[in-house]
Amino acid sequence: MSGLHNKARTSPYPGSQIMRAVVPDDKVCWSVSWPEYKPVEYTVPAILAQPVWADPPIGFFGSSSPREMNFSPKFNELDGKVQRKSLNGPYLLENGQPRNPTGRTGIAGRGLLGRWGPNHAADPIITRWKRDGNGTKQSHSVSGKHILQFVAIKRRDCGEWAIPGGMVDPGEKISITLKREFGEEALNSLQKSRAERQKLEEQLQQLFSQDHFVAYRGYVDDPRNTDNAWMETEAVNYHDDSGKVMDEMPLEAGDDAGKVKWVDIKKQLQLYASHAHFLQLVAEHRGAHWC
Repeated sequence: MSGLHNKARTSPYPGSQIMRAVVPDDKVCWSVSWPEYKPVEYTVPAILAQPVWADPPIGFFGSSSPREMNFSPKFNELDGKVQRKSLNGPYLLENGQPRNPTGRTGIAGRGLLGRWGPNHAADPIITRWKRDGNGTKQSHSVSGKHILQFVAIKRRDCGEWAIPGGMVDPGEKISITLKREFGEEALNSLQKSRAERQKLEEQLQQLFSQDHFVAYRGYVDDPRNTDNAWMETEAVNYHDDSGKVMDEMPLEAGDDAGKVKWVDIKKQLQLYASHAHFLQLVAEHRGAHWC
C-alpha cells in the first residue's frame, strides 16, 4: 500500500509551510490501529472562500450561508453533475467525511483540492516515434527497441515536468476534458484567434479520433492528497504513429504550463505525481523502450 502513497506523505504541503504528521510505512493502512494519530488540519483559504468549483465545509454549524446549510453531498455516487464515485470502488466515511482509500497522509481537510473525496482529472498522453533527420525510427542502443516520445509540460505551480492534464468539469465527458486540456496547456489554444482556434479544433479532432489506449484509471499518488480529499485520473494515450498529425500543430505552452516539449520516454524520467508510471504502461503497451 505504501508504494502507492509516497508523494502523498511529503512535506511541506505544496504551496505552504505546513508540515504533515509523519506517517511511517507500517502505519499508512487504516486497518492498522494507531490511536495516537493526529493529522494536521489544513484547507487553503482559497478553497474555504468557496469558489463555485469547490465544495463547502462539512459539519460547519452556525453558518448563515445557504450553500453551506444546504450542503449534503451524496458520496460514492453521482451527486447531481458532480461525480463522487471513486474509480477504485466505494470508500468509507468517518464523521461524515470521506476517508482516503489508500491510507493516512498526515493531513486532514482538503488542502488545495476543491472536492471532498475523489477529485477527478484526465491526462492525455500524446506520443510519437522518435525519428532521425531522414524520418527513420530511432532505436535504443541497449534495448534495441524503438524510442517513444511524449508531449511534456513544465507545471507553473511546482516547476516539475508532467503530462498535460486537468480537472474534469461537472457533467463533462472525459474525452472532452482530454482534448480541452491538451489544447490549452500544450498548444496555447486560449490565446489563439477565432480562426486559429477553429483550425486547431479540426486538427485536435483528427488526433483525438484515433484509436486510443487507456493506460490507467484510478488513484494518483499526488502531493496534494489529504486524508479526506485525493486525486484520481484517467490517463489515455493517443499515438500519432506517422508523426504527421502533430507536425501540423507546433507546441506552445499555455494556461498552467510554463514550458512544453517532446521528451523521450525512459525509466530515468523524474515527473510529477504518478506520471512516470503511466508512461511505463504506455511504453510496454507500444513495445517501446523503457529501460
